Amino acid sequence: MEHAILIKYAEIHLKGLNRPFFEKKLVTNIRHALGEIPGEIVREQGRVFVYAIPEASIEEAALRLTRVFGIHSLCITRCVEKDWETIVENAGALMAPYAGGATFKVFARRADKRFPMTSIQLSQEIGGRLAEAHPGVEVDVHHPEYTVYVEVRDLSAYVHGPAEPGAGGLPTGVGGRAMVLLSGGIDSPVAAYMMAKRGVEVEAVHFFSYPYTSQLAKDKVIELARLVTKYSGRMTVNVVSFTEIQEAIRDNCPEEFFTLIMRRFMMEIAQRIAKGDGCGALITGENLGQVASQTMEAMTVTGAVVDIPIFMPLVGMDKKDIISIAREIGTLDTSILPYEDCCTVFTPKHPKTKPTLGQVVNAEKKLDREALIARALENVEKIKVTYHDEPLL
Repeated sequence: MEHAILIKYAEIHLKGLNRPFFEKKLVTNIRHALGEIPGEIVREQGRVFVYAIPEASIEEAALRLTRVFGIHSLCITRCVEKDWETIVENAGALMAPYAGGATFKVFARRADKRFPMTSIQLSQEIGGRLAEAHPGVEVDVHHPEYTVYVEVRDLSAYVHGPAEPGAGGLPTGVGGRAMVLLSGGIDSPVAAYMMAKRGVEVEAVHFFSYPYTSQLAKDKVIELARLVTKYSGRMTVNVVSFTEIQEAIRDNCPEEFFTLIMRRFMMEIAQRIAKGDGCGALITGENLGQVASQTMEAMTVTGAVVDIPIFMPLVGMDKKDIISIAREIGTLDTSILPYEDCCTVFTPKHPKTKPTLGQVVNAEKKLDREALIARALENVEKIKVTYHDEPLL
């Protein structure tokens, strides 16, 4: 007998002729998630199996795979010979901890139609043998405390307990690439996570305004990117020096438009980096009505400077729901560290909440937009990040 990890798909099952493409991408992402842990990855009859994992590493391997998008559920399973007595023996070993008293059922599936027993017969016969061997247990097919699963497939029989839920969604990379505007707040890491869950490979851009923001603020953002890569895979963070642009806005533009003009520069710079890196869209953590720059009118004005799609996965969510996701994926504690980002620099006392495009274009007319953007793009720092890197904070 050997142990393996049995992986069941999420939405991949719904795909038609493109299904092999999704499966191959999932296998690639599984390999990346395992990192230094060895294992043989095999696709078989709508499942993925990871064999030959060292026993000491199998629990860690399973934990990493629960974060891979495209996986519906997974479990550590016993791979045994397709022999009736061997199957019963291993099912009994799983039930042993519950022998003192519990309800159970057996769910069997015969994918190999050459096996002499049907799925129903397997379930009934194994259940009967387990009940005889453990008089303290009782069969309950509707609400059991424990379920033993048996799958008889082409290569082996697989015996395991209940599966752990996976991350769901689609394999990262099947939905193209996009650039997230990553701040140090709660929202943008969650937005990156949610788009990665829809199969998008995520890159990031961060605007850094030294000396108005500190090195700790920059480290905080890199750490947030690292935490997101636990789910999305490796990421490049493009750090853009934004100080000159913010000072130019402060010195030449009406105060009520400061944030809107700053956001327009961010969007245009992000788009140029995105196109250069093969990204087909931008991702923001904007949430309708959350702050003055996130009214419908304000978002129309800031989005007018780009010609690629802007994905806003949080736009209609309640803040408590965003916080709940941030807590679940492990970014919340870092996001609330008190290191402010450039969005808090030169914040107007009375920001314009219902601007028109003409008003904002007129407000920024004293700026040499092209020259400011060109200088900002000259020295972009590209930082490659993976979850296996050492934490910065």
